[in-house]
Amino acid sequence: MIIETQRLLLRPWREDDAETLYKLACDERVGPPAGWKPHESVEDSLNVLRGVLINENTWAVCEKGSDAPIGSIGIFDTDANAENNWQIGYWLAAEYWGRGYMPEATKRLITYCFEEKNAPSVWCSHADFNAKSRRVIEKCGFTYRFNKPWESMLGDIRDSLYYSINREDYYK
Repeated sequence: MIIETQRLLLRPWREDDAETLYKLACDERVGPPAGWKPHESVEDSLNVLRGVLINENTWAVCEKGSDAPIGSIGIFDTDANAENNWQIGYWLAAEYWGRGYMPEATKRLITYCFEEKNAPSVWCSHADFNAKSRRVIEKCGFTYRFNKPWESMLGDIRDSLYYSINREDYYK
């Protein structure tokens, strides 16, 4: 499924994205704040595509007019102990920060969760030190709910802040 916003195209990841993914995900500024290590090779990126990103609920974020990914966004079952709700996760290549792309993509996925997945609420979270992710969450209208320890793929325990937005508040 392809999802469009004003400036972006969210499309399924493909194995032929491995080289582009590597160029984006080898950057130390991208993975560690999200809890994963920078990619070390194109083969590493291909394995991540096959094992994580290629699924029906994860999309490559592309600028309209280009098929090249600049980031990723997806939905997954929330670990916030909320039934029938989805959580949005995302990352964006550093060279595209500050353009409003992630709030634009996140707002579109919030709508998708409410309209296509019939979720009563949608969740997001970020590590306490990840100010860029916090800013996306704030711009999208989420409300802070609680903190909870989370073990990242790097093996560290992080204080994660959880936010949600319910259908009624989103459509006000």
